[in-house]
Amino acid sequence: MPLDPRAARFLDMAAAGRAEPRERTIAERRAGLAKLMAFARADRMGPPGRDLALAGPAGPVPARLYGPGAASADEVLPGMVFFHGGGLVAGSIETHDVIARALAEACGCRLVSVDYRLAPEHRYPAAAEDAEAALRAIYAMASDLAIDPERIGLVGESGGAALAVGVAVAACSAGPRIALMGLICPVLDCGGESASRIEFAEGFLIDRATLEADLADLLPPGFDPADPRLSPLRLPDLSGLPPAVIHTAECDPLRDEGEAFAARLAAAGVPVTLQRHDGMVHNFHALGSVLPQGRAALDAMGVAFGAMLRG
Repeated sequence: MPLDPRAARFLDMAAAGRAEPRERTIAERRAGLAKLMAFARADRMGPPGRDLALAGPAGPVPARLYGPGAASADEVLPGMVFFHGGGLVAGSIETHDVIARALAEACGCRLVSVDYRLAPEHRYPAAAEDAEAALRAIYAMASDLAIDPERIGLVGESGGAALAVGVAVAACSAGPRIALMGLICPVLDCGGESASRIEFAEGFLIDRATLEADLADLLPPGFDPADPRLSPLRLPDLSGLPPAVIHTAECDPLRDEGEAFAARLAAAGVPVTLQRHDGMVHNFHALGSVLPQGRAALDAMGVAFGAMLRG
């Protein structure tokens, strides 16, 4: 299917406002993502969240707890741990507040959005260490958060999806039990060059230059981008991972690695649901003010995640 006409118009608008190519600063990368996330809209959202401080390896990890509007503060519900996108160099609980509130409302669960450390100030694996510590802290204080510790899912978008998979891998051996991996437009192979990375290398919102710059900011000297901790598509064995729901976008350079991961999960006997969104671009679910399909998809994602956690 060709690029959706609304998505094409948005890309044209974005291209018209783009400066001539040059080396970008990390401040510009973060400001650009914040500007992009201002297009996030949701048909329904839960109430504002409550800020938390979770025990982390290098000090407190900021987080924000959300819940559905119909639930009382002490009603025990399934929980989702959310890792925002941004290449592990940009994004925050503030930029992704609309997404978190929408998912919490649609899934009918509590959601903890984790503000993990970003590179280049804190290069990999700082974000992964924070993500793993956040899950342990949430599990330990589940009763205080009114979260059912037996029904916890991990949801990550873009770069945050790799964090979600990494946390799930660690939980397979150390606990706790994870009931769901929800992966949205995931980055799962930083060392590969898939057909979609080539086909959509330029002009489709996230481009090769951005991916390469993010990776340069993220990795410490000598770190192999194909390391399975960062590129979980290269994990030798996916058996034992939690059930997964994976959403990809047709016109996204990252499409193929998400779909290859789904195929490998299925081959390993892991229950997996894959949905490709035709005509859509990376981060489409967070462009609801210009893409009605994004609003609908975001709501449907939350509903499906909640159904799996309650099932």
